[in-house]
Amino acid sequence: MKFDKWHMNLFSLLSIILFIQVGTSSTPTSLQPKNLTVGEELKGETLHLKFGQKFYKLVGLKENFWYEVKISYPASIPASFSIELKNDLTDEHRNSNRRLLNTEKLIFKAESTEKVHVLVTVNAEGVVAQPNVQERELVLYNIVCDELMLGIPRFTWWVGFTAFLCLLFAFIFPHYFPLHRLLEYNAQNQKEIRD
Repeated sequence: MKFDKWHMNLFSLLSIILFIQVGTSSTPTSLQPKNLTVGEELKGETLHLKFGQKFYKLVGLKENFWYEVKISYPASIPASFSIELKNDLTDEHRNSNRRLLNTEKLIFKAESTEKVHVLVTVNAEGVVAQPNVQERELVLYNIVCDELMLGIPRFTWWVGFTAFLCLLFAFIFPHYFPLHRLLEYNAQNQKEIRD
């Protein structure tokens, strides 16, 4: 009887140790962060659809500049993403996200350039509408960190500049080539063709 009791105690002790190890290994602090460089998009990232988490270490930050971390994902996979900014892996989160359709955004000011991390979390949202179809286990997404200038990502300023040049051209062009001269020229050409 003592032999069986000893085995039961050993089994209980090993179960507790295994439970503690599995429990601590699944905490976010044990996750290895992946580098997310400012201005470079990571495409085709995957997470488990149910309570999946991944850390990203932000690389290339400049102190006192504004940044935007943005996640885009396919709308065909019903999922809810959240982005949390952490100064280290044990820090309490600061979450001031902005959600636009199938894009999740986090805008923040870099107070330091060291040990700034982003925690991405995903949860399943909704159910599969088709009968006899299993839910997906993984969700695909893209993530990028961009530097902001006056609240707009730096790489998109050229679009605004090009639009400004087009508007400027649209206002200046009529001064050098007035419409009434063009109409007079067309009228003269048609008169010459008839004669």
